[in-house]
Amino acid sequence: MTNVDLEKPLKKLLAESYILMLKTQNYHWNVKGMNFSSLHLMFEAQYTELFTAVDEIAERIQAIGGVSPGTFQEFQKLSSIDSEAVVKGSKEMLTSLVGDHGKVVETAKEVVKVAQECEDDATTDLAVTRTQIHEKHLWMMKSTLE
Repeated sequence: MTNVDLEKPLKKLLAESYILMLKTQNYHWNVKGMNFSSLHLMFEAQYTELFTAVDEIAERIQAIGGVSPGTFQEFQKLSSIDSEAVVKGSKEMLTSLVGDHGKVVETAKEVVKVAQECEDDATTDLAVTRTQIHEKHLWMMKSTLE
């Protein structure tokens, strides 16, 4: 495997992370209900962390000699996560984000697999870290839904 093989899953990880960031920020702005305060803060922490992550992922694509996508149209084509303009109730927001974080975990694990085959420790480390962060978000949101 080569860096060219690694560029594709990294671009997908970037796209999914970016769309998830925007979606989470939308939910942060529009959440209502009994859990408003805790969800408002949770969503803010998540989209703020994702803002840093997208930069790190894009820079990693550059470091391996690739070209980072940078338009919303490119992100939509590369991502399995849908951006939503529809505002939902807090339970539906959490359920939607649980599904989306699960998709990012799958993509990050694919990056780990390919990066290991390419013997690219830096990309492996980045993707393992992304997996850990999204799995923690999943745990927190699933616990909130119980």
